[in-house]
Amino acid sequence: MPTPSSFDYAIIRLVPRVEREEFINVGVVLFCVQHRFLGARVELDVARLKALSPDADVELLSGHLESFRRVCVGGKDAGPIGRLPQKERWHWLVAPRSTMLQTGPVHAGICDDPDRALEHLLDTMVRVKPAG
Repeated sequence: MPTPSSFDYAIIRLVPRVEREEFINVGVVLFCVQHRFLGARVELDVARLKALSPDADVELLSGHLESFRRVCVGGKDAGPIGRLPQKERWHWLVAPRSTMLQTGPVHAGICDDPDRALEHLLDTMVRVKPAG
């Protein structure tokens, strides 16, 4: 039976107009040392984005959001940051920023399967359930 492992995660936020401090949750990044796991999942709800910022460049933002996933995977396709060790990439991803794409505070959890935990967090923290 697998032993539960601790993990850290942060919610990825899209802040279309930083000065207004309004945001929508668009993804999750999760780091689990024991499983050597660093992963990100992103789902941009374009309708919610357009409600906050009708003139937002969805294609540009989608490309920037994809960079979270590339940095998690690492390697040359992720640029200089992608060549860093996994733990350093995690710290780079969750470092405070004042740009349109930010991560919220780091939280901790326990799981048997970090990939499944990442999906659960995406489902509960990012996806909006229909009313009713």
